[in-house]
Amino acid sequence: MSSPVACTIDLAGSGRQLGRLELPKSTNTGGWAHQFVPIASVAGGDGPTVLVLGGNHGDEYEGQVAGLKLFRKLRPEDVRGRVIVIPCLSPEASKAGTRLWPSGANFNRSFPGRPGGPANEQLADFLTTVLIPMCDVVIDIHSGGRTARFLPCSHMHVVDDPAQRTAMLEGMLAWCSDHHFLYVDIAGSGLLPVEAESQGKVVITTELGGGGYVSAAVHRLAERGLANVLRHVGALEGDVETRASMGLPDAVILDGRDTVNYVLAPESGLWEAMVDPGDPVEEGQPVGRIHFLERPEREPETILAPRAGVTACVRAITVTDQGDNVIVLGQPIEAAALLDGPQV
Repeated sequence: MSSPVACTIDLAGSGRQLGRLELPKSTNTGGWAHQFVPIASVAGGDGPTVLVLGGNHGDEYEGQVAGLKLFRKLRPEDVRGRVIVIPCLSPEASKAGTRLWPSGANFNRSFPGRPGGPANEQLADFLTTVLIPMCDVVIDIHSGGRTARFLPCSHMHVVDDPAQRTAMLEGMLAWCSDHHFLYVDIAGSGLLPVEAESQGKVVITTELGGGGYVSAAVHRLAERGLANVLRHVGALEGDVETRASMGLPDAVILDGRDTVNYVLAPESGLWEAMVDPGDPVEEGQPVGRIHFLERPEREPETILAPRAGVTACVRAITVTDQGDNVIVLGQPIEAAALLDGPQV
């Protein structure tokens, strides 16, 4: 079955193009409607094809703003190869300020998608079968959205293939953030980055803060880091910055691959964080409490750090359900430890 998603630009064309993806849509007020997803392409000389994605989750605005700013600045004479930009993959969720689509779909859990599925799976299928295969590099910009305060960082899965892993590590470091994070997926399957990784692409992802707001510093990091990664992979003219060239110390890489680092609320209640992103913790240290509004006399449930490390992420929403992720930790690791041999 061919994709029902239409693209109004020539993805192989030259120059600077702005158009949209169109997905079939039917609502109570529009039976024969289409949902529009803006897409842009800027192509110059010989070089890689890079896919830049924002708004995978609707309430993560860092990448949406960075993608819009990038397209407005890019000119064919600045580009080697092609840069394809989708500033917001989930425009209706972005307008609503929600992580999920109005249908309840999590777009980042929709891959590889189906051409005959609901709209989120149709769009995922178009990326899986059309956009990702034509690209060398996929940049998927995330943050904690409303739900989580994350250390502003670029991050990555540690893939099995050594050459792909090295290229992803170098791309992650080229964001020049103060921290980087190695993550595993504890919440199911269907991620966009995993689909791109399975196709052998160099995948660079981020968690640029969150907690329901975007600071000026994070906007600067999103814009500057994205441009530097594009220079690093050879898609954009200009000198590649390093933390040393910027007069900054080496970044800290946090290894979050041990699933014990992802701490879940044992009960429902009101979450009180006792640490902030970036804080070091010792094993057994109290990192938060769950309070019980319906039982004022009850002492709060104290959450202890399962192991020593650095706080990478803290839940931002006070009202918390049993099973919600409240803390993420990581342990410092050297980049050289990721370069050779199998990874655990």
